Amino acid sequence: MSSQDEQFQAAGPEPAASSAEDGMTWWYRWLCRIAGVLGGMSCAFAGLWNCVTINPMNIAAGVWMMLNAFVLFLCEAPFCCQFIEFANAVSARADKLQPWQKAAFYCGMAVFPVVLSLTLTTLFGNAIAFATGVLYGLSALGKKGDAISYARIHQQQKQMDEEKLTGTLEGQPL
Repeated sequence: MSSQDEQFQAAGPEPAASSAEDGMTWWYRWLCRIAGVLGGMSCAFAGLWNCVTINPMNIAAGVWMMLNAFVLFLCEAPFCCQFIEFANAVSARADKLQPWQKAAFYCGMAVFPVVLSLTLTTLFGNAIAFATGVLYGLSALGKKGDAISYARIHQQQKQMDEEKLTGTLEGQPL
């Protein structure tokens, strides 16, 4: 076995372990990945368009957006970066991050070019990349509980409130 095959096997995430740890369903994981790829494409095109100007802040924002696109492709779709030998290792390391860490990283990456140069190109170009961070942030919140559990908790709280109310009324002299 070659060293490249060993790196690929070592870098590849275990799908059963990663999905059990973060609680994301397979379709939500794919939704986040597709949003990341689309966000990378929008950042790349808008970043390139932003660089066609004289204003240095627009050029800086455009370069940062193209860097964002590269990072999104590297983390979410390493098959797009097959010519880079460390792409699978970076993707495996990114898969080990918690969803809230990915959310903070992607949202922070998307906000920085908008702070540099507030234009429609930077806003629309980073919108999908920011949405990818929001999707990961929503997955960090966890699954929504079922209605039966919430009804049971509400009923218990209602009983406790009634017991407290009757306890205070009985304890006070009339």
